[in-house]
Amino acid sequence: RAKAVVKKKEDPSAIKEREVPQHPSCLFFQYNTQLGPPYHILVDTNFINFSIKAKLDLVQSMMDCLYAKCIPCITDCVMGEIEKLGQKYRVALRIAKDPRFERLPCMHKGTYADDCLVQRVTQHKCYIVATVDKELKRRIRKIPGVPIMYISRHRYNIERMPDDYGAPRF
Repeated sequence: RAKAVVKKKEDPSAIKEREVPQHPSCLFFQYNTQLGPPYHILVDTNFINFSIKAKLDLVQSMMDCLYAKCIPCITDCVMGEIEKLGQKYRVALRIAKDPRFERLPCMHKGTYADDCLVQRVTQHKCYIVATVDKELKRRIRKIPGVPIMYISRHRYNIERMPDDYGAPRF
C-alpha cells in the first residue's frame, strides 16, 4: 500500500519567491526609448504586397507616417518567402531588392519569416514591425516596446508609438 502524502502547512511569514519576467531598461517609461529617427522598420512579405495593392510607395509612405527618415529592413527569410511566391509577385521582389532597403542576414535554419521577425524583435528593441498579418500582430503585441506599422484607408498607421515621436492620431 502507498502511504498517504502528508502536506506541510506553509508558514505565512516565510518569504515567497516568484519569477517576474525582466523587461529591458529602455522600457522604463511605458514606451521604448531606444526608438528614434532614423527608424529601422522590419518589413513583412504581406506588407509589401498590400502596399502594391494600395498603390503606396513604401519608403515615402513610411516617412509620411512617422515624419522622419525611415530605413526599411528586410531579412533573408522574408526575401526567400517573396522569391518562393513566384512570377505573380515579381513586382514585390523588385521592390524588396531596392537599394534603399537594408538587408539583414539570418543565421538560423528554415525560412519561416514570422518566427524570424519575432525572434529578431525580441532580441533587439530598436525595430518597428511593418505587417498586415493578424497572427503576427497578435504575437508582436505580447512583446513590450515594439510598435506595429499597418495599412488602413490607403495609408500607413502605427500603433504603440509614443505621441512625442510618431504618427498622427485619428
